[in-house]
Amino acid sequence: MPLAKRIIPCLDIKDGRVVKNVKFHLNTWDAGDPVALAAEYDRQGADEIVFLDINASWEGRSATLDLLSRAAEKVFIPLTIGGGVSTVEHVKAYLRAGADKVSVNTAAVQRPDLINEIADQFGSSTLVVAIDCKRTPEGSWEVYLHGGRTPTGLDAIAWAQEAERRGAGELLVTSIDADGTREGYDIALHQALADAVSIPVIASGGAGSLDHILEVLTAGRADAALAASIFHSSKHTVGEVKAFLRERGVQVRS
Repeated sequence: MPLAKRIIPCLDIKDGRVVKNVKFHLNTWDAGDPVALAAEYDRQGADEIVFLDINASWEGRSATLDLLSRAAEKVFIPLTIGGGVSTVEHVKAYLRAGADKVSVNTAAVQRPDLINEIADQFGSSTLVVAIDCKRTPEGSWEVYLHGGRTPTGLDAIAWAQEAERRGAGELLVTSIDADGTREGYDIALHQALADAVSIPVIASGGAGSLDHILEVLTAGRADAALAASIFHSSKHTVGEVKAFLRERGVQVRS
């Protein structure tokens, strides 16, 4: 039987608060306390929670351990944390503080051997490689670093394949063009990823309706849908999303 699709709320953290941007940099708004929101999404039936410290890599630091420790006391589903992860020691500290997985992005592109080192020491199941990308005029997707600030010239699909070869357990792929717009995921991007890699792909960027989530999990063939705005604004609960998907034949976890 196929694996159940996952619904994953994402909490972007800035200065200890959950914020939401549009295309990574416009119209930031405060969505609340990260620990309280994570506990609420756990109660609603989320499969996992992702914490992303959105300024950590740009500011040259790692995400806060205190936030993670407080969340781990309240939340009983898997927690993934990312932001400024650049060493094996960072990963060790996050896992000890209560994370189940750690997301690496900028540092992995700058030093790809970091993926091998983390996978070798902690196992691929603990490692999520995050890829933030924008469409190019030619129709491909370019990888960006530092929270969408720094273009790399690196092709996102080729980088996804390399990350898989080096030991990534799954990929968290965000369309910067769609992020926060609530206009739908970049389906072509996720179809291309589904054809290119065999590890799970978490789709991110653009969820604004139940139909958008259905589309990326079916037509886009993503393994999980990450969303923020529709949950933070209380437009939909996780339970409503899962009920909608079940009614349309998508297997999701209870």
